[in-house]
Amino acid sequence: MARYGQAFKDRAVARLLPPESSPVQAVSQELGVSVATLERWRANALSTPARERVWTAAARLQAVIATAAMNEAQRSAWCRENGVYPTELQQWKDSATAALGDVSEERISPRQTRDAKKRIKELERDVRRKDKALAETTALLVLSKNVWSAPSMQALSSGQHKPFRENVSGLFVEQFRPWP
Repeated sequence: MARYGQAFKDRAVARLLPPESSPVQAVSQELGVSVATLERWRANALSTPARERVWTAAARLQAVIATAAMNEAQRSAWCRENGVYPTELQQWKDSATAALGDVSEERISPRQTRDAKKRIKELERDVRRKDKALAETTALLVLSKNVWSAPSMQALSSGQHKPFRENVSGLFVEQFRPWP
């Protein structure tokens, strides 16, 4: 049996209750919760006072739209029916208005866009250069480990202190490492 958190239950029930009032079957299919479970959650929610119900963002927006053309008396009656304070409805309206704020203020100029793209290209070029350097350093480290583990180096470690030449990937490398 699946266990659902209270927040999940509240969001599901909010979709079932007014003003959204989505069909139980649609919510059931969308959320993957059985119809019987949703009906039980809705019955429990209806047994609690209206003030404690959770309103989804879509339901709040719908409430703001539904009450926009109403006068003060009608709006108050609607609020009483749906268990919402008029001040709470006004806060929802202010939030919706702020979210839809003036888009032109937030847009960046074409010059800023061009500068940002240029900066991104520079950074990507720098990252590629550093990746190549890292790969080269790693290859040199692997090669140096191979060189030091070669039989000629083992002879050096036994007390011989002379440089040697070894062909490493097509290049002659001369190395000397004195050991006491």
